[in-house]
Amino acid sequence: MINFEIAENYRMDDLLRIMELLRAPGGCPWDRAQTHRSIRQNMLEEAYEAADAIDRMDMANLKEELGDVLLQVVFHASIAGEAGQFTFDDVVDGICKKLVYRHPHVFGTASAGDPEGALAAWDAQKRAEKDQKTTGDALDGVARALPALTRAAKIQSKAAKAGFDWENISPALDKLSEELEELKTALEEGSNVEEELGDLLFAAVKVGRFAEVDGETALQSACEKFIRRFRRVEELAPGRLDGLTVPELEALWRRAKEET
Repeated sequence: MINFEIAENYRMDDLLRIMELLRAPGGCPWDRAQTHRSIRQNMLEEAYEAADAIDRMDMANLKEELGDVLLQVVFHASIAGEAGQFTFDDVVDGICKKLVYRHPHVFGTASAGDPEGALAAWDAQKRAEKDQKTTGDALDGVARALPALTRAAKIQSKAAKAGFDWENISPALDKLSEELEELKTALEEGSNVEEELGDLLFAAVKVGRFAEVDGETALQSACEKFIRRFRRVEELAPGRLDGLTVPELEALWRRAKEET
C-alpha cells in the first residue's frame, strides 16, 4: 500500500506527489511506462478540449480541462526530472523569468500605451531572447506542430510586420484565383497536386487575414455547417444515401442548405 493520505482538498504539492507515486515502483504500470513521445498526443488533445470548453463558455468543463492540461505539464516534468534533465520547479522558474523579461513595459523602463504596443515589446524581447536576427529566423521559429492554417497565419503575420505584404485584399484575391488555376492544371497533369493545394490554402489564409477572419476558425465553422446540413440530408432522404443518384443527393443538399 502506497503511503498517501486522502484529503478533502488538494494543492499543487499534492499533484506533484501523486505523480511521483504513480511513476514510482509499485505505482501505476501504465503511468510508469509512458515517455515524452507516448503522451505527446495527450498534450495536444487536452489543450484542444480546453479550447472547446472556452468556445462553449462551459466554465465547469473548462476547470476540469485545465486540470487535464496541468496534469500533462506535471507528467512531462516528472519524466524529465527522473532523467535528470529538469524539474517542475525549473519549468515554473523558466516561465516566470520569461514573463518578466518579455514585459519590459511592466518590469523595466520601456513603455506601452496599448495592447499593440505591449505585443510589439513582447515580440522584440522574444526575438532578442531567441537570437532571431532576421525575419526568416522568426518564421522558422513558428512551431511546426501547430495546425497548418494557424501556422500559416502566424508566418504571414510575421512577414507582414517586416513589410512583406500587399496593401489591400485585392491582390490577395487575385493570388487565390491564380493558385486555384494552378491546382486545376496540376490535377489535369497529375503532378504537384499536393504542392498546389498547399499554395491554394496558404493563399486562402492570406485573404482571411486581410478580411480579419481566422482561417482555423472559419474552417471549423464550415465543418459544423456541413455536419448540420448532412444530418438534414439524412433526415430528408427516402433511404440510404448510397442508394441515391448524384442528382438526387444534390437536390437534397440544396434543400438542406435552404433549411439550415
